[in-house]
Amino acid sequence: MAIIIAFISQKGGVGKSTLARACARELANNQMSVKVADLDIQQGTCIEWGRTRLSNDIEPSVPVAFYKTVQAALADSGNYDSLVIDGPARVSAATLEIAKTANLVIQPSGASVDDLRPAVKEFHGLVNNHIPKSKMMFILNRIGTTAEEENARSYIQEAGYEVLEGCLFEKPAYRKAQNLGYSITETKYKALNEKADILIQNLINKIVTNG
Repeated sequence: MAIIIAFISQKGGVGKSTLARACARELANNQMSVKVADLDIQQGTCIEWGRTRLSNDIEPSVPVAFYKTVQAALADSGNYDSLVIDGPARVSAATLEIAKTANLVIQPSGASVDDLRPAVKEFHGLVNNHIPKSKMMFILNRIGTTAEEENARSYIQEAGYEVLEGCLFEKPAYRKAQNLGYSITETKYKALNEKADILIQNLINKIVTNG
């Protein structure tokens, strides 16, 4: 049975698709068969990225498919070691269903209270619906400074949730790489790749533990 890694978000623009794509790419690079299930019918960000990656012959190959429902994605997961779900933008009825089936539920957040407050509220809602905290995790994304990272990490931990070690700083090169079908670990800049790789490798380690 495939390991299910779900990326959800309470609001748009916090990096859900960015992290889903990077996660899938690193799993594929570690010789795991992986598929990305794009459930974001409004944006289809991963679908477009997958097409661009394929047309540019970028390896490793990362198959991406669009699904209208969680059930449809799960039904197609049997041929893969892992299924990365790019969940619907913002909270929807599918979010709880996704959380029930996933081995790990990841919610990206920026450093502002405008990002953090609704994100924590969303995890509280899942807990109230009997989703265990042990499979929920925050990843800090689009961070400006180390101080911002520290403050955001403290905010989340005080709310009772785990935050993955490391973060992704706001860098135009990450966006440019994704525009061309690459992930955040595949930019033209070694230092940026190394920082992103540390974050994503920490995530892979967590996936292996929870799987």
